[in-house]
Amino acid sequence: MINDLFDLKGKVALITGGTHGIGFSIGRVLGLAGAKVCVNDISQEKLDAAKLEYAKDGIEVYTLVFDVTDEEQVDKGISEIESNVGSVDILVNNAGIIKRIPILEMDVADYRQVIDVDLVSPLIMSKRVAPKMIEKRAGKIINMCSMMSVYGRSSVSAYASAKGGLKLLTQNMCCEWAKFGLQVNGIGPGYIATAQTAPIRENGHPFNDLIMTRTPAARWGQPEDIANAALFLASQASEFINGQVIYVDGGILANFGYVKGENDLPA
Repeated sequence: MINDLFDLKGKVALITGGTHGIGFSIGRVLGLAGAKVCVNDISQEKLDAAKLEYAKDGIEVYTLVFDVTDEEQVDKGISEIESNVGSVDILVNNAGIIKRIPILEMDVADYRQVIDVDLVSPLIMSKRVAPKMIEKRAGKIINMCSMMSVYGRSSVSAYASAKGGLKLLTQNMCCEWAKFGLQVNGIGPGYIATAQTAPIRENGHPFNDLIMTRTPAARWGQPEDIANAALFLASQASEFINGQVIYVDGGILANFGYVKGENDLPA
C-alpha cells in the first residue's frame, strides 16, 4: 500500500560523506526506511563516531575509508561493498567542499580541488555503480546540487561552477540511463541549520534576520528536510521522476533576487 512505496528493505544505499550534517541525516532516514546503509569518508575517526550515532537508531552501518576523487580507491571501496553488503541500489553523491575565495585571489589548484570533489567525484562514483544498476534495470542516483546550481554569488565561483555543472551532469545521466530503468535526480538544499551555520543563526545576527525575512517559510531548513526529499527520490514513489533537481529551500528561490548590499551571502 502507501507505506510500501517508501519501503527500502533489501536495498543497499551508499551515501558519500554520510558521517555528519545532511549526509548523516540522509543515511539515517534511508536506514529507518529499511535500507542497508553504507557510508564512506576520508577519516576513519569520523566514520567510527558516525557508526555510534547511527547505532542509536538501531541502524547498523557499513563504513569504509576511500577518497571519492580517486578512481582506484572508488573501485576498491565499491568492490568491497559489493562483496560484503551487495551491489549498490541507491547512490547519494553527497560529499562536497566549498572555498569562499574571490576569483582574483583564488589559486587554480583550489578551483580544481572544488571541481574534483563536487563535480568529478559524482561522475566517478556514478560510472562505477551504473553498470550493475543497468544490469538489474533498476537504480537510484541522487546528486547533491545546490541553489548555486542556478545562480552565482560573490566568492563562490568554484562551488557554483561545480554545482551548475552537476545539475547538467544529472540531466545527461538521465538522458543516457533512464531507458535502462535508472532514475537520476538532484536535491538543491536551501539554507540549512547545521553545526556550521550555528554561529550565524543566532537571533539578531544580520544573516539570520535576512534568511528569516527572505525565506517564505520564515525558518531555516533542517537536515531532515533534505533527508525526506532523498527518501522520496530513493523510493518507488519517484519512479517517473528523472533528470530533475528538487530545491528544498522553504521557497527562497521563488523570492530571491538581487538587493543592494545583499550580494555577499555565503553559499
